[in-house]
Amino acid sequence: MSGGQIAVHDVDTARLRMEELARRVEHHRFQYYVLDAPEISDAAFDDLYRELIALEEKFPDLKSPNSPTMRVGAPPNTEFKQVKHRVPMLSLSNAMSNEDLEKWEERIVKGLDRPVDEAKQLAFACELKIDGLSIALTYKKGEFVEGATRGDGEVGEDVTLNLKTISVMPQALTPLPVTADGRILLAGEATDQPGVTMRVPDLVEVRGEVYMPVSAFQTLNEALLDNNEPGLANPRNAAAGSLRQKNPRNTAKRRLALFAYFVYVTDELIKQPPTHVESLDFLKRLGLPVEKNHEVVHGAAAVKNYCDKWGAARHGLDYQTDGVVVKLDDRSLWSELGHTSHSPRWAIAYKYPPEEAETVLEDVQFEVGRTGAVTPVAILSPVRLAGTTVKRASLHNSDQIARLDVRIGDTVIVRKAGDIIPEILSVNPSKRKEDSLPFVYPTRCPVCDTLLAREGDEVAVRCPNTYGCLSQRERRLKHWVSRDAMDIEGVGEVLVAEFVKNDLVNRPSDFYKLTIDKLMALPRMGLKSVEKALKNIEGSKTRPLSRVINALGIRHVGTTMAELLAERYPSIESLRNASVSELAAIEGVGPVLAETIVSFFLEPQVNVLIDELKQLGVRMEDDVEERNANALPQTLAGKIFVITGTLEKLDRAEAEKAVKDRGGKATSSVSKNTSYLVAGASAGSKLGKAQQLNVPVLTEDEFLELLAAE
Repeated sequence: MSGGQIAVHDVDTARLRMEELARRVEHHRFQYYVLDAPEISDAAFDDLYRELIALEEKFPDLKSPNSPTMRVGAPPNTEFKQVKHRVPMLSLSNAMSNEDLEKWEERIVKGLDRPVDEAKQLAFACELKIDGLSIALTYKKGEFVEGATRGDGEVGEDVTLNLKTISVMPQALTPLPVTADGRILLAGEATDQPGVTMRVPDLVEVRGEVYMPVSAFQTLNEALLDNNEPGLANPRNAAAGSLRQKNPRNTAKRRLALFAYFVYVTDELIKQPPTHVESLDFLKRLGLPVEKNHEVVHGAAAVKNYCDKWGAARHGLDYQTDGVVVKLDDRSLWSELGHTSHSPRWAIAYKYPPEEAETVLEDVQFEVGRTGAVTPVAILSPVRLAGTTVKRASLHNSDQIARLDVRIGDTVIVRKAGDIIPEILSVNPSKRKEDSLPFVYPTRCPVCDTLLAREGDEVAVRCPNTYGCLSQRERRLKHWVSRDAMDIEGVGEVLVAEFVKNDLVNRPSDFYKLTIDKLMALPRMGLKSVEKALKNIEGSKTRPLSRVINALGIRHVGTTMAELLAERYPSIESLRNASVSELAAIEGVGPVLAETIVSFFLEPQVNVLIDELKQLGVRMEDDVEERNANALPQTLAGKIFVITGTLEKLDRAEAEKAVKDRGGKATSSVSKNTSYLVAGASAGSKLGKAQQLNVPVLTEDEFLELLAAE
């Protein structure tokens, strides 16, 4: 019995406990599947769910027909159009230990009419369980027509437009060689056999998992925190929230990815692949991305070895996996075993236990960001966790400290939220010292001693001394030189800190007053590095207006919003004179951000800075005529390009930008409407599809010649 379960023996107690568990499971399902805001860990939810199942098995007469164990997921969010799944999206039963895996194998052996020795060597397909959002994709005659979330397993949410923004997801499937009797030829088989034709299924439903790569999640969280917005808990929540954006353009910014893992073929002329692993190969050859680390093994012992192998290795992947999905490889056995009301009997999900470690909270330090938010950081005795040594963990805010009742000197349980962000999960009160005192949250800024304040309903506590607080000042200067702002190469965070320490730079305009003599007086600064820094500082004066707007550090205005504002207002003067109503009318801005922007430009220090930057030669406007004059000839207007493979002289982003700058359109999938396919090394299935559709194929050199043509 798990630590949170309650021993129940009599019927009345069981009824009350089952009702309570049902309410809690429904609540947490809704938080997880619909709101993307889980309140408890997956392990804690699994404990509640397993306890409810155990009580229903012990007291079957008390089981409600509306029990959450009879359903999958949660009801769909009514903000999206509902989609009924052609084939129900069942959940999977969980195996929390090797013992659970063995019991599952025993049930399979018992359910199949096979000799025990033979059944115990069945082939199992093992796949890493991607921690994302389950979706169903429908393709008709090879074209993507609809995508939906799992929802309650029967009905999901229509997220078709948002799915189309995922670059790795094909909008059209690649035709495959099919024999006259409907068999899909395996890779390597000769395609010039009699009766073989190139086909895509008339109707195919693909199941997959939308996820956010760890690298994209970290970049997104850094941007959110820089803009003083709350960070996201883990990549799974980030993926789910991104896919449910009302505006697909917002989804497109989130760099989502996809792995396909299941396929249902509805076509009289194409047969369903007979094994699960062949189905994965079928998906891959259709052009869908498939997680590459799947493997076929025989018997439960080999399954356990696979799970053990990836227990530690998974931390090196750029996507989160919280377990292993194990399926019988032979699909003919699936119908033989069948399924329960909520899960198939031929598959199970082995869940890795959350990695936790015990350590001591040595201190709590406070960091003041460029917008004044004061964030508590736990300083820990170093502890090894999920492949790295953890010395620090975020405590988020004063509410979190109070909830945990965490105190300096406490023994705490630490885990990595989503295997990425270190956080304190709980305190071990049995190891607390008798003279321990509750933690007192500071009321004054740890840097400048200004009285801290909260704004409205914000959780964050802020230092209101915007221009006098040294930490805020330094953070704003580091932001000014950063890549997405003025991009001053050779002037990084360490050098900026040195400038501040030596009172050389206190506001962004001071960068443009630096001299060789001032910089040569700093320790470890040679003539070459000084000359390079000054050259790059001078060069930053000509950055486009969008960079300047971003560099100014307006709260909630990042790279994309700065570009939007610069497009609407070609000068800083026109922007700082804009009204709230004008700004709010711009799609993507809204009244709250409009108020923030107007308030920012009403601050005297901001206007003094802008005027000083102008006098120092920093460009504060985009010349509209020059912008139009510098626009490249729209030689590719109306043309649709697909870039595939590895190019030598351009990366894919540069190639796609070159197309767009000349009026063309760059897409991720080949169709009959594609004008050109640009094929680099290892072009893959897109090249084959382009050839089948007679789409012109360009080498990189031919593509560059086309770009140069006037």
